[in-house]
Amino acid sequence: MKNKQFAALPFRIKAAELSILLITTRRKQRWSVPKGSPMLRKRAHRVAAIEAYEEAGLRGKISRQALGRFKHRKRKGKRKIPCEVKLYPLEVTKQHGRFPERGQRKLVWVSASEAARRVHHPELRRLIRGFSRQQRKRS
Repeated sequence: MKNKQFAALPFRIKAAELSILLITTRRKQRWSVPKGSPMLRKRAHRVAAIEAYEEAGLRGKISRQALGRFKHRKRKGKRKIPCEVKLYPLEVTKQHGRFPERGQRKLVWVSASEAARRVHHPELRRLIRGFSRQQRKRS
């Protein structure tokens, strides 16, 4: 059985332009999104929102509906554990300067197309592109 994780896709829209916030992973410094493991008595979308705050200082409106899933391998010691990550869009309303993992990661706001280019996981790339198309249809 696969381990589950939940992730936030932090975004904002300014002057009709969609931007995505990416963070680096701690170990390999690859661009990704905030994600974490299930928490006791917390729904999946709430876990994603909590991780977005802990890893990047973000607050906002998290969707209860996942955009989709992508596969990821989490390291535990020397072992690599396959995980299935559910991705939830998070419309960012506030970005705090102080947060629990400050200094452990880099953060960058980029266009959706640039975000898709930078992320390591092909399935995450596909989800970002699909979300961007969906947002363009709305505006």
